[in-house]
Amino acid sequence: MAVQIETLAEEMYAMVAECQGKKNLKATDLTKAMIARHGASECSKDDCKHAIRQLIDSGRCVYSYFGGSFITLPHKEGAAPD
Repeated sequence: MAVQIETLAEEMYAMVAECQGKKNLKATDLTKAMIARHGASECSKDDCKHAIRQLIDSGRCVYSYFGGSFITLPHKEGAAPD
């Protein structure tokens, strides 16, 4: 049985949150990690694309560009109100 897109999105979010400030993760890093965790028969690249899109569209993660495209948590500006 294939892994649900929502489950993949939650696991990807946890990875991004865990690596925040330590390592920048690319979309391919997340895809490879999910395929390694669940197996190629349960998790496809297309499923991972949909999970990443869900994270970006919901605003839980954003793309950052520092010499490459990385997926990170949204940054809060220092002057932004709580």
